[in-house]
Amino acid sequence: MVKSSILILPNIRSAQNVGSMFRTADAVGITQIYIVGYTPTPIDKFGRKRPDIAKASLGAEDAIHWEYKKTLPPLIKSLKKEGYKIIAIEQSKNSVNYRKIKQTPKMVFVMGNEVEGLPESILKICDNVAEIPMAGSKESLNVSVACGVALFGIICN
Repeated sequence: MVKSSILILPNIRSAQNVGSMFRTADAVGITQIYIVGYTPTPIDKFGRKRPDIAKASLGAEDAIHWEYKKTLPPLIKSLKKEGYKIIAIEQSKNSVNYRKIKQTPKMVFVMGNEVEGLPESILKICDNVAEIPMAGSKESLNVSVACGVALFGIICN
C-alpha cells in the first residue's frame, strides 16, 4: 500500500550507519532520504564520493534520491502539509510497538541519533512514535539495525 516513503536521518554520527541505512532503504523501496544536521552526506563538501558511506551502501547512495536539510522541524512540518504520516522510530513513554503501525500511501520514517535518540520536541510533532520491543539486557539496537527492523516490519508487512 505504501506508494511514497521517505527516510529522514537527523544527526547520525556514523558514516557506516548512514551507508547501511541507504542500503536498507533501497531494499524496501524508500523513494527519498533527507539527511539532516551533522549527518554525513554521500558526497563531501568538495563534491567527492565518501568512501565510508559507499562501502556500506554498495551503490544504494546512487539509487535513492537524497537531499540535505539543515534542521528537522521545518522539514517535518512541510511533509505533514503534503499529507505524509510521520513516524519516529524511537523509545518513549508514548511509543507503540512498531508492528501496530498501519501503512498509509505516504509515510515518513525518522530515525534517532545513535546516543541521544530524538528529542521530545521532535516526537511531539510526529504522528506516531514506534519502538522495537527489547527482550534482552540492552535497551536499544544500533540505529542501522533498528532502521532495518522497523522498515521491513512496517513497509514489507
